[in-house]
Formats: sequence, C-alpha cells, structure tokens
Amino acid sequence: MKLLLVQPKLPESFWSFSWAFRAVACDKRAPVSPLGLATVAALTPPSWQVTILDENVGPIDWDAPADVVGVCGMAVQYPRQCEIAQRFRARGRHVVVGGSYASLCPEEYADVADTVVTGEAEYTWPRFCADFEKGQPAGLYRETGTVDLADSPVPRHDLLPLDCYQSVAIQFSRGCPFRCEFCDIIVTFGRKPRARSLAQVERELDLLRGLGVQNLFFIDDNLIGHLPRCRELLAFLDEYQRRHRYRFTFGAETSANVASVPGLLPALRRANFQWVFIGLETPSREALVETHKEQNTRTDPLETLSAIYAHGIDVFGSFVVGFDADDATIFDRQFDFIVRSGILVASIALLIALPKTPLHDRLRREGRLRPTAGERHRLWNNLIATNVIPLRMSEQEMMTGFRDLIRRLADDAVIADRIRRKLRLLGRRPLGFRLPPGRTALYLVRFIVRALLAGGPRRWWHFARSLAPAVRDPRLVSFVVQNWTYGLAIQAFTREHLRTTAESVSEVSPAAHGRVVYSNAQPS
Repeated sequence: MKLLLVQPKLPESFWSFSWAFRAVACDKRAPVSPLGLATVAALTPPSWQVTILDENVGPIDWDAPADVVGVCGMAVQYPRQCEIAQRFRARGRHVVVGGSYASLCPEEYADVADTVVTGEAEYTWPRFCADFEKGQPAGLYRETGTVDLADSPVPRHDLLPLDCYQSVAIQFSRGCPFRCEFCDIIVTFGRKPRARSLAQVERELDLLRGLGVQNLFFIDDNLIGHLPRCRELLAFLDEYQRRHRYRFTFGAETSANVASVPGLLPALRRANFQWVFIGLETPSREALVETHKEQNTRTDPLETLSAIYAHGIDVFGSFVVGFDADDATIFDRQFDFIVRSGILVASIALLIALPKTPLHDRLRREGRLRPTAGERHRLWNNLIATNVIPLRMSEQEMMTGFRDLIRRLADDAVIADRIRRKLRLLGRRPLGFRLPPGRTALYLVRFIVRALLAGGPRRWWHFARSLAPAVRDPRLVSFVVQNWTYGLAIQAFTREHLRTTAESVSEVSPAAHGRVVYSNAQPS
C-alpha cells in the first residue's frame, strides 16, 4: 500500500514569520515541523510505503501515487484541508482526514472525506490500516479512551525535509491540569497529563541527532503540567546534553507557575532551553479569574518574567482581549504591560469561543455567540472575526482598540523599547538558535542589508538604542539581531493585515463594521 500524508498550508498569520524567512533566514521555509504526520507515519504498517508532503515548505504533487491520502489540520487550516481532500477524492484516492479540528468537529467533514479519524491516533490509525487492507474501511474512527503514551512510537522525522524548518517538533506529554475556559486542549487531551518514558525520548533524540537537527520545540500543551515527570525529563536532558556537548537547544510551552516552582528555572537552563512560551493572556486579574486561569493570579506577572529572564531564558507570550471583564481601557493596559514585560514575540488575539470548549458552552447558554453562517471557519484563520459578543464595550470600540494596539506594538520605537527592557532584565547571556558560523554571518549580512539599511535613519537610530545595553557583553549582539528579526516579521504581517482588513471593512455595510476584527489566535 502507498500512503501519502499531507500537511495543508497555514494561512498567513502572526506565527508565519514569512518576512523573516524571505529576507533573512532564506534557507528556512516554516517555523516548525508537522509532528502529527510524522507520528502517523510511524504508526503505519512497515509494509506500507509512506510519503509526507508539507505544503508549507513545497507544492503538493497531485499525481503522487497513493492508495490512501491522509490530510491533517487545525481549525485555521480547515478550508485548505477540505480543498485538498476533495481534490484527491476526485482523483479516486481514499481520503482520510484528522487533526485537532476533526477531533472537535468531525461532523464538518461528512462530505469531505471517506474516513474521519478523531482523537489521538495511536490506536485508531492501526485499526484503520488493518480495515483498509481488508477492503472494509469505516467512515469514522473515534478514540474514546485514554492513550498510553508508552504505545506511541518514535515519529518518522526522517521522512521530513528537516533543513526547511526553524525548529523540529517533539513531544513529551499530552494534557494540561488547568481549566482555562477558552482552551480546547482540556477537551481534546484531558486534564490529567500523560508522559512518554525517558527511554522513548532518548531514542527520538538519538534519531534527531543523527539527522543533524539542533533546534527542538517541545509542543506539549504544558511541559510542566506533570511536575514530577517534568523534573525527571529535565534531569535527563541535562545529562544527555552534557554527554553530547549540548547538541540541542530547546523551546517549550509552559504555564506561568514555571517561575514559582523551586529549582525549575535552573533545570531548564542546564538542559539548554532557549525560550518558553507562556499564555499570560491579560494584566487584568478580574479577567483571569473569570476565565478560570487562576494559576496566573498567584504571583506578580512582571516578577515571574523577571525571574525567567534572570536565568537567560527568553519569553514568548500570548495575550487575549475581549474577556467579559474587559472594557475599552484594556488596550492601553495590554500595551503598557507588554512593553514593561520586554516580550517581543507577543501574540495578541481577540477572544474566540472554539467549539466544544467551556467558553463556547457558556456563551451559547447566555445567547452571546454571534451567528457565523458562511463565515464559521474564517473565525479561526487569524484574519477576520470573533464569535463573542463583548459585554463592556461596543463592537466598534473592540475593533478600533485592537487594531490600534497591534499597530502601536509593531512600531520600530516600541520594538527597540522592549528589547532594551529585556536586556536589562537578563541575568545571564541568553541562548540562541544553533547555527553554523558561516550561516550566522550570512544571516547577519542579510539582516543589515534587507532589514536595517532598508528601514532608513529612524530604524538605524532605534536599532542603535536597542544595541546599547549589549555593550556589557558583545555576545548579546546576535540576540538583539534575532529579536529585531522577530519584530520586523511581526511588523510586516501586521501592516499588511491592517491594510487588507481595512479594504475588507470598506466592502461591507456600516452595520457590519463592528464584526471585522483582527484575530491571531493559534488553536492547538
């Protein structure tokens, strides 16, 4: 049997960093590799011939020989996932769809695919393969139990063009113990984290080391969700890194309590973690309590960030506006907090009620879900709308305030201010993405020509301002350049998006203007 696994192209979003890949890191095409498809490939019978095509790094070969075509995707990819599935079905292929959105809303794929696989794939995918070999594939395979991650194989990273990705995705655990109202993770993977064994992790690291990979991203919903197992992992990674002379740099998603657990930040640093991504969401304590994100209320968020920076670890953050507690002042409060935090990679989203989440259920009961007929999937594509009717501000205030917030944060002066703030807080030299010396020099030349000089005197001045704190350690220069690259990629996306959404607003009736907003939510 021949199996073709396809990753649909992600729509342009905050997380695309397209400008950075075009202008500076020209040898890279996407931020992170598709771990889901690599895992499905490893679950496929050895007798099957498996090919993975990631549309984010190259075109789809519509004539590729295949008995089965599997198309995975998140909510943001739903439109393209459907297009790909229907096109292969028209060519007579048996099409299977899966992924996080198929798991939440399998009914949306009834007319799109021959088979829908929902939930985790470790048990359902082998059942599908066995049924297909017998000529009896079912239309739906639903995982209703709990997958033991000891049964999860080492993903087939070797089937991916790994040089095309800034980071390669790996996973230690699934699930999160918290109960954030808007999050679909607890719906999909549950609140009791499950983890792989250290032996499984070691086999995967050995494979990746043999493939020449250096930058890894733990895509766990919350790496520290199961603290005892996380401590075991970090101790193992420390030993592994020493044994292999710190071959890898790591990034991970964690919760804000990472700074309050004794010994955790030093352990992350010893293991060579470069950055952590934290859902900070809002400076409003009232909003955090409302959305059941109490873990963010137990410490001062700026003190939390200072503690992380003090260990030389960078912070990426996500922020949300539109909670019931938010009024029109939230935009200035978010702006001030983000600048004071020093966070440069700050993903800001309007609140969206994803299907099957506690938030969606509550707002449906309250009659506060906006009808989305004809637009439903545009809600998740990082571009158009929210389905939440705000309580304490008008829709026009929400749209205007949000657009102004992202515009202000994308300004060169504000990029420089945040980098300067971060450099003052860093207690140890931060880690950076591992690059060969020649490639580092090439990146620097491209940055100077295509970003710095192209930006004109105003950008030169702000870059110089941000570079001044690095005088104490010239090795910080590469960190400053890396942060400017992030900032300018976000700036390019923001400006283009503001332009295109302004055009969209001009094409709809005045009554609809309050519905056209910017949203860069990144569903898991």
